[in-house]
Amino acid sequence: MYRPVATTTRGGVPTDSGDSVVTLDQVPRWIDSDIRYLYENEDPNSDYADPLSSASGSEGNANGIVSKFPVDHEINSKIYLWRGDPWNLEVDAVVNSTNENLDEAHSSPGLHAAAGPGLAEECATLGGCRTGMAKVTNAYDLPARRVIHTVGPKYAVKYHTAAENALSHCYRSCLELLIENGLQSIAMGCIYTEAKNYPREPAAHVAIRTVRRFLEKQKDKIEAVVFCTTTSSDTEIYKRLLPLYFPRDNHEEEIARLKLPADVGDENGETTTAERKIRIKPLPNSKVSSPRTPQASVDLSVSNLGLSRRSSSYLGAFLDPAFMSLIKDPDQRRKEQWEKTAQAQNNWNCFKMLGYGDLGGPALSAAEEYTLHSRYLAKANSMNLSEIAEMKIVYRGGVDSEGRPVMVVVGAHFLLRCLDLERFILYVVKEFEPVIQKPYSIVYFHSAASLQMQPDLGWMKRLQQILGRKHQRNLHAIYVLHPTFGLKSAIFALQLFVDNVWKKVVYLDRLLQLFRYVPREQLTIPDFVFQHDLEVNGGKGLIVDPRTKYVYQRP
Repeated sequence: MYRPVATTTRGGVPTDSGDSVVTLDQVPRWIDSDIRYLYENEDPNSDYADPLSSASGSEGNANGIVSKFPVDHEINSKIYLWRGDPWNLEVDAVVNSTNENLDEAHSSPGLHAAAGPGLAEECATLGGCRTGMAKVTNAYDLPARRVIHTVGPKYAVKYHTAAENALSHCYRSCLELLIENGLQSIAMGCIYTEAKNYPREPAAHVAIRTVRRFLEKQKDKIEAVVFCTTTSSDTEIYKRLLPLYFPRDNHEEEIARLKLPADVGDENGETTTAERKIRIKPLPNSKVSSPRTPQASVDLSVSNLGLSRRSSSYLGAFLDPAFMSLIKDPDQRRKEQWEKTAQAQNNWNCFKMLGYGDLGGPALSAAEEYTLHSRYLAKANSMNLSEIAEMKIVYRGGVDSEGRPVMVVVGAHFLLRCLDLERFILYVVKEFEPVIQKPYSIVYFHSAASLQMQPDLGWMKRLQQILGRKHQRNLHAIYVLHPTFGLKSAIFALQLFVDNVWKKVVYLDRLLQLFRYVPREQLTIPDFVFQHDLEVNGGKGLIVDPRTKYVYQRP
């Protein structure tokens, strides 16, 4: 079932020195292992009894019990067990267990020495990481492509459930980042340290079952998960627990039904707690026809809340659908979104035929837009986007004539051929976030922008969805300077097919018209905008100070 590092694997590469690069085909797969853990060789006084050895007289208890983790050969084919540091493995991503500050001193042993100084420098720009969350960086000198950093929880018996759920979220966050970055294989060490006092065997249960539950829903997105151990005790634990959650045959599945812990978590692998009671009372002054009296309270358990919402018109009148959609399984929400996107891409789209881009995709609910915006904002805050800022496409201005903050967009600086649109979206989300919390305005300089290729309207619709409904609600106006006929046609299409927010556009042909809404001293205007204004308008009625770039009305 398992081969230690010192043993030559299939590929014939010994890894004693830690210098050799090991590929996945050199690591034994769980499904291909032909060695079983023998209970009769185990010390009877060991703290960890073999879970595959059935207790005397208990074999019949499995009859009639539905297996919580049935045999799944496709999932088993994606599981690997490796004794040694993950830094030698040639996979898409490796996991680093670290602290909230992403310090080199508190990272997994040997990572920074193997990756080189560039890793610590990039970690210093991420702004830290919260417990249970994860962030991704380049891998630098490692054979892997990326390093995913996560922060494991501190353990205390008093807060056992909270620690288990935080640890489960560590593994889930790493796997979610793997998919979001288009990666398919990951090597995961033990995300717990002696300094945080987390018991090793309970932590291994959380790790293995969380991975199993995640693969049950996303197995088509991931090719390989390698569990890496560096100590003999961790190795023995994983050798004994893997058959419980990844049984390879009916015998292991039958034994697992007897040996699994009473609490194996929910559908996401997180620990389930005792049912709490929620008392839902009618809203004041509400008129609802119900067989119950308005004064009567309804006692519902958390686990039955969703079912009651579907079956009871009484509760349906009081529960906010947007809130209820937020408690849906996150993997299920993400899967539904991917299916919507795939369906929209496969269907015939008349807007693409007209050259507008993909405007016919599915509309997002308020909860979906909130989740999308939150994910992009978290990713943007963890990345260094200085190269986008230097392009001066989007930057903060002053305030308009009524004191609203202004964001400035320069169309001519939008060099589509040399711009990473995904990173640009992240930069826009990061820059707009502090502004869109209250009413604000946008100034768009279209001067000379027609000379550059511009993104299609489908991309504009996606950007608007990512910015969210708060952006749409608080946006006062979009002042467009020097619009062309093509731009007006595109905005007209956005007004028809995307959202009413584009009806807030105000077209301005002259700089002096703009200064009625936004004072000149509140804007940083590129020189070519003044030049373009003079060329288009012929300097009629204007005097431009070439030193200060101030524009005056001609006497």
